Amino acid sequence: MFSNLRSHKTSALAVKPMIDLNCDVGESFGAYSIGNDDTLLKLATSVNIACGFHGGDAAVMRRTVALAIKYGVAIGAHPGLPDLAGFGRRTMNVSPQEVYDMAIYQIAALEGFVRVAGGRMSHVKPHGALYNMLAAREDLSQAFVRAVADFDRSLIVVGLAASIFVQVSLDAGLRAMHEAFADRTYQPDGSLTPRTRPDALMKSTGEAAAQAVGITLHQRAFATDGSELRVNADTICLHGDSPHSARYARAVVRALKSAGVELRPFSLQR
Repeated sequence: MFSNLRSHKTSALAVKPMIDLNCDVGESFGAYSIGNDDTLLKLATSVNIACGFHGGDAAVMRRTVALAIKYGVAIGAHPGLPDLAGFGRRTMNVSPQEVYDMAIYQIAALEGFVRVAGGRMSHVKPHGALYNMLAAREDLSQAFVRAVADFDRSLIVVGLAASIFVQVSLDAGLRAMHEAFADRTYQPDGSLTPRTRPDALMKSTGEAAAQAVGITLHQRAFATDGSELRVNADTICLHGDSPHSARYARAVVRALKSAGVELRPFSLQR
């Protein structure tokens, strides 16, 4: 996809380094409970709430938005592919028009609950297979970005650091955040290791915490083959659907704070 994750800004740090910690939440639906949302909402500075396609439903969206407002975290829409059975992690052959339509549909659904609750939506971050498809395909990225711009140009777009998707967002005049991952491993080309591989996820909280600190302080991560990658990120993600997500989140937050890093929503960063 690309040779490495190249810096999108200078590497000079402010007096106190700062990073956003975002978590994917609200992915339960019906009788099925997924993730540790209550804990993650207390630790994250931004959250991405599922909008009913890959996870979530109307009641879950309402409750999750209320909790996000209660804990004062930035609220974002987390639209995915219409694949509830596959949790949105299976690639689908969708057209740019379909990407546009499903983005509008899901962003608008979450915005309704946010508005009724008296909150404000700050950002949009695609989910799962859609996220990876947008990172690699300019035509789909343009469709998704056009949907965000048509809906609300003040929304921040979140995507894989240095990817096509982030560049398309910036070219469209939107504010875009480069995202890295604490709990996922990278390939030598800077892409995320496919979920189908056994080494797609960090195996310990210590590894995840070390990667988060390395990215934040040194703009550096290591691929699965040991090669060094340049990763300059505005926000670091922790997935919420893992049964151990709360433990990982606590370890990452503790490590970042011990390293002198301030956790702040990217919506409040300039």
